Amino acid sequence: MAAAEHVILKDEMAVELPSLPPNQGLEAFKDIIFGSTAGIAGKFIEYPFDTVKVRLQSQPDHLPLRYSGPLDCFRQSFQAEGIRGLYRGISAPLAGAAIENSSLFFSYRIAQEALQATIYSPTEPLPFSALLFCGAASGAFTSLLLTPVELIKCKMQVPASAGQKPPGPLSLIASVFRHSGLFGFWRGQMGTLIRETGGSAAWFGSYEGVSAFFRRHSASPTADGSSPQLPIYQQMLAGAAAGVSYNFLFYPADTIKSRMQTEDVSRLGLESRRPTFFSVGKSIWQQHGLKGLYRGCGITVGRSAPSSAFIFSIYECLRHYFG
Repeated sequence: MAAAEHVILKDEMAVELPSLPPNQGLEAFKDIIFGSTAGIAGKFIEYPFDTVKVRLQSQPDHLPLRYSGPLDCFRQSFQAEGIRGLYRGISAPLAGAAIENSSLFFSYRIAQEALQATIYSPTEPLPFSALLFCGAASGAFTSLLLTPVELIKCKMQVPASAGQKPPGPLSLIASVFRHSGLFGFWRGQMGTLIRETGGSAAWFGSYEGVSAFFRRHSASPTADGSSPQLPIYQQMLAGAAAGVSYNFLFYPADTIKSRMQTEDVSRLGLESRRPTFFSVGKSIWQQHGLKGLYRGCGITVGRSAPSSAFIFSIYECLRHYFG
């Protein structure tokens, strides 16, 4: 008997249990495969710019700035290490991109279905405020999976000291565990949580908002009344807007997270009190003001537009043809 047909009789009153959508396992598998594919493609596009961003963010407060800006950082990095240096440490981010995007799309869909099963009608589209909530919920869930991956990624992106061989991911994992234990992999979780919760609400919200605008003004409804498939250029414009919103609005949280994750774990392990998310943010503010919290933001927003455009368009195309 289907779940929707189960009825509990109590005190002569019938209570119908909410039904779950069919084929949840298949839909989850599609979210994982399609989201992972889109995320990996986007990561290859944006990674050199992300390396520059992390190196700008992780410059210590007590030393003169090593880089005067994104172009200077790119120039110095390329001269010292070549293009390979800009892609150093990409193995962890590729895994992170697959995890992040599959988790985001999966949990975003699950959150929508949960709201439609409990609060809203399953036959009506969710209001924009509900979509923002679903985006925030998906980001909060994803942050738990993403923080350990980003911790290793950020440490690999920081340039090694002169004469030293850059550490590999396995040696960094062993070092973090040795000095900070299992919970050391979630150092910077507060920054990731703030960035992903607010950023994912902005990410999905911007995409849904721009897509709805295009549907109202340029797309004709389908014969069955469902939402029409937007042209590829409109999907990419909506995705680009999503990427810009995600990165700009909550960028200071990412700066603080990167600073925390790139500190020397051996030194931190000997301290009686480790700097917290808020103390690191206060230190950056006192040293450099708002400009310090947004250091590297320009290049991050610039690379996020094409990256998110490809992520959404690839995911939507896969969903359209194989969903």
